[in-house]
Formats: sequence, C-alpha cells, structure tokens
Amino acid sequence: MLNTKTILITGGTGSLGKALTKHIFKNYPDIKKLIILSRDEQKQFVMAQEYPTNKYPQIRFFLGDVRDKERMVRAFQGVDYVIHAAAMKHVHLAEYNPDECIKTNIGGAQNVINAALETGVQNVVALSTDKACAPINLYGATKLTSDKLFVAANNIKGTNPIKFSVVRYGNVMGSNGSVIPFFINKRKEGVLPITELNMTRFNISLQDGVDMVMHAMQHAWGGEIFIPKIPSYKITDVVEAIAPDCKIEVIGIRPGEKIHEEMITASDSFYTYDLGKYYTILPSTPHFDIEKFKNHFNAKLVPNGFSYNSGDNKEWETVSSLRHLIKEHVDTTFEA
Repeated sequence: MLNTKTILITGGTGSLGKALTKHIFKNYPDIKKLIILSRDEQKQFVMAQEYPTNKYPQIRFFLGDVRDKERMVRAFQGVDYVIHAAAMKHVHLAEYNPDECIKTNIGGAQNVINAALETGVQNVVALSTDKACAPINLYGATKLTSDKLFVAANNIKGTNPIKFSVVRYGNVMGSNGSVIPFFINKRKEGVLPITELNMTRFNISLQDGVDMVMHAMQHAWGGEIFIPKIPSYKITDVVEAIAPDCKIEVIGIRPGEKIHEEMITASDSFYTYDLGKYYTILPSTPHFDIEKFKNHFNAKLVPNGFSYNSGDNKEWETVSSLRHLIKEHVDTTFEA
C-alpha cells in the first residue's frame, strides 16, 4: 500500500508519530519518503539520532507548525498520504489556554485540509479522541470541530480524488502524558493521586492505534470516523496493577474531566455501522452509495439508541491483564 509512496506525519515526533514511523519502516521498506513534520526542534533532533539517514535514507525532518498554512503547502508538495497527528491534547491546559488550543486543533486542521486539496495529496487520515464525543471540555470541542472539518472536506473536493477520514480512540497506553507512566514514576513517593474513584477509560495500545490508522488509509471511502472495539479499565485497577502498596489520594475532578468517556452517542447510532473489528460513523450526507458500502464491508447498522461508553463497556481489563500490557507496551522492566 505505501511502498513507492511519500508519507507525511504531522506531529510526527509524538508517541503515535514515532510508533507509526517504526511500523512504516518495518512493513514498507520501499517507501519513497517519510516526512516527520513537527514544531519542536529538540524532539526532531532526538528522533533523528534514532533514524540516521545512512540507515533510513527515506526519512526527512521538516520543521513547521500546522497553524501556518503556507508552511503546510510547502511541506505537502509531492506527498501522497498525510497522517494528521499534531494537536494540543492536555485537557486542563486547554481549559486555561483556549485560544492556543483552538489555533492548533481547529485552525491547524483547516490548514491541513486546504494544503492537501491544493497539492495533490491522495489520502488524509486525521487522529481524534474519545473526548470529541459529547464534549464537556474545550479540548474535546476543538477535536469534534476538527472531526467535522475532515468529514466535510470530502464534500468540497470537487473532482479531486482525495479521501479524508478520521480515527477516534481512547487513552493510548504509555503515550506522552498518559496515566500509566505517570503512576509508574509517582509510585516511589508512596502515594498516588487520582481524581475520582469511579473513573473509567477506554484503553488501546500504541500498536493498535497504528493498525487503526493503517486500516483507515487502506479502506476509507472518505468521510468515515473509525472507532475501535477496545476494553475499558477502572482507574482503581490501574493503581492496583502498578502500585498495590501505595496509598490513594483523591484530589477531585480536574477542569474539563469526565468520569466516563464515550466514543459513540445514542444520537450517532443512526449513522453508525459495525464493521467487525471496528465501528464507523458515516457522514450524514455521504458522497458514496450507502448500500454499496454496506455490501462491500458487510457493514451492519447498529440498533437505534446504541451507545459506546467506557463505564458500561462489555469488555474490561483486569489487574492481571493490565500488568501484562504494561510490561508488553510501556516498560519491559516493569514489576508491580
């Protein structure tokens, strides 16, 4: 799929960007070029040590900010596929710095769309979050807006064959700023702070996130929001898995935080289809034949009123499974 192609990853020095880079070089050694675009020169410098050009001649590091459309147009020249991973993602920081979050997550999304339309890009996959579903915080609201922009971009492309799609998932295990590495580092103090004892979250590994992006790139018809079928965990089970001897300090809900996260609301159910491994929310005004889509993917419309919530999920991680996953995906030296 990607061999002989040029791929660009915005926010390419982040956790998922680095996981995508590793996956692409391992599985598509004959790519033409892989461009890592980010605004952090230090992270680019560090990543360049991991991918020296004498071993990875196709890699390029491109400094730029998605807020700068002119720079995006320059970066997208000759690019076939764009994976849009750049975002401001910390909920409490977005609450206190709304302008900055809007500029990156909404303005940046629009710049990526316009630059892709102007430069001959074939396929754009944008990364989203469960916080974009029925958002109560500014970060979620900006990502919902971003999702809507990417879905609607399929309606303004004219005769351009480009496809825009979105992948939405929950907490990525071990990603920058996520709870598991935070708890691992914090446990030496003997006390772990949690905001609410009843809190739950969806859980996905970096590799599963990568696989989902690859699925969207290969199978999207344009306008889909892909959602994985993944387990939830209880925050108290994460504490037990990582530091069973630590005390728990309940510090209260942070600004913009939910007790449970959602990925599909009951209102989405009228446009949501079960694809087997994934769900997909189709656009309310699709540019393709729904019946052909259903037949091609054996897609089944979910029941009216169906919702997908981390608090009433049917699949759950246990303390034991969390320990195994932490050792596999976060820290190979981990011991509880």
